[in-house]
Order: sequence, then C-alpha cells, then structure tokens
Amino acid sequence: MTETLIRVEHLTKHFPIYKGLIFQKQVGAVQAVDDVSFFIRKGETLGLVGESGCGKSTTGRTLLRLHEPTAGKIFYKEQDITALSADEMRGLRRNLQIIFQDPYASLDPRMTIGGIISEPLEIHNIGTPKERQERVQELLQLVGLSPYFINRYPHEFSGGQRQRIGIARALALQPEFIVCDEPISALDVSIQAQVVNLLEELQEQFGLTYLFIAHDLSMVRHVSDRVAVMYLGKVVELASRDELYTNPLHPYSQALLSAVPIPDPVREASRKRIILQGDVPSPINPPKGCRFHPRCPLAEEVCRQEAPEWREVRPDHWVACHMVN
Repeated sequence: MTETLIRVEHLTKHFPIYKGLIFQKQVGAVQAVDDVSFFIRKGETLGLVGESGCGKSTTGRTLLRLHEPTAGKIFYKEQDITALSADEMRGLRRNLQIIFQDPYASLDPRMTIGGIISEPLEIHNIGTPKERQERVQELLQLVGLSPYFINRYPHEFSGGQRQRIGIARALALQPEFIVCDEPISALDVSIQAQVVNLLEELQEQFGLTYLFIAHDLSMVRHVSDRVAVMYLGKVVELASRDELYTNPLHPYSQALLSAVPIPDPVREASRKRIILQGDVPSPINPPKGCRFHPRCPLAEEVCRQEAPEWREVRPDHWVACHMVN
C-alpha cells in the first residue's frame, strides 16, 4: 500500500454567518475545518476520530466537494479536483462515493429500493433498464439483502437494513474511494458489528479505500490502518493504528484514549484517566495559537501565541504540538 490515492493540502472550510433580513452582511464564520493536511493510501482505511462538532463530517463532505472548500487543495490520483468544473466533477464522482450517517434520513421515502440503488446508474447513463435491474439485484445480494426487496420502500426496513441499502447505493458505480460518515453511529450495537464486517469484506473483495469517520474509538481501532485525531477543526495527530493507541503524543489524543474502556478489571482499575477541564471553545471564535491550549495541562506561553506546526516527529507519525520533541 504505497500509492497515494487521496491527498489533502491545507484544506479549509468556513461557513459564513450573515446578519440582516434584506441587506445581509457577513459578520463572522464557523471555522468548521481549518488548514487540514493528510493523505490516504490506496486500499487502506484511514480512521478520523474526535468529539462531536470537531469537523469530521465536514472534512469528509468537503473532500468529495459536497461542500465547496474555502481554501486548500484536494488531489485524487494527483489530479487537483478543486480546480474541476461541475461537469468534470460529475464524471469523477463514479470513483468517489459516500455512505451517510443517518440511514433514516439518507433514503428518499418516496422511492423504491430499486429506484434508490439504480439512481446513480441512471444519472451516469450506465446500462439498459433491464441491466440496471439486474445490477440492483446483484448489489442487494452483495450486501446481504434479498433481491426480492427491489420494489419495497425504505419504511419497510430496519435501521441496519437501510444502512445496507445505503452501502449498495454507494457501490453501484464501482468506486475506488468511499467516505464512511459515521455509518454505524445510528445503529443498535448488535447491528454495528455486522455492518463493519460487511464493509471490511467489501474492501477486501473490491480493493476499496475508506475514510472511516467515527467517535467510537474501539471500533476505529478495529477497522483502521491509520488514525487521525481531530480537535476543533484541526487534525492534531496522525499515526498508524497501533502506534497511536500505544503511544499517543498529543495531550488531546492521550485524554481521548484514556476514556476507552479496557476489558480487564485489573488494568482498568490501575490506569490513570485524564479529565480535561472546561468546554470545547466555539468554532466561530477559536482561541489564538494552539486551539487546545485552554484545556491542555501542558500549555505554555508559546501555545497561547503561536499555532503549532504540523510535522512528522517519527516515521509516519504526525503531530501538531509545541510540547512534542
């Protein structure tokens, strides 16, 4: 896994805030994603973790240009897709797909399952109506559903089945890269493992590349090759799964991982929990310097004045912290 499939350089997404009903004036911006850089190798799963509201989903959607980036560049196979027109981007979307977080909101209730899964094929003019129907039945079998469900509607399915339908829709165009935007967070625990196992089987079968967004750290450790940790719109640490979970360097990563339960009562009782003080600052007015400094137990004056550099401190281990040598 050496070929880089996706590369992001200084990606930024700010949502403007307007005031006034008639003569609207921009009075600020929600800095959802700010100066984020990383890459994803072909065939790997990059896990993206962080607490709610830190910008994980916005990163995934901006990466596919479902949100237009405010600044920065996105490369797919070394092609800068931020420079493409809407028509050029439409042709490229066959290779770049997304599985949405909420299976109850992401499926059109007025369409049959066959219509939902075949819609990407119709948009891209792939196959005859008969060939599309056969492809839909094949995809339903692939995700563990009966091909006879083709004329049913979304309300007739459970949450886990709906998410399988969403996965089938994402696979319809045979993509190379899929953003998995918290695909299991809305599901029962008993169903989550089934969906994750399905995603792993499909990755092995079709050579897929995933950006797996989640806040369940145990699940991310299970599915990911590398893990990126995000805080208030910034990626603060990125390393291989085992390296990050055994040797986190950023104070926020250490606090986050200290909250993961260990299924060993002796180790669980002896380990130290890191309790962060205060609340996450507002992305409308983030702190100057390092964004984590108001809650960081190691913060010094340099952290309050200067934003830390994103640097590789060890082979394939990146961190943004003044206190890490």
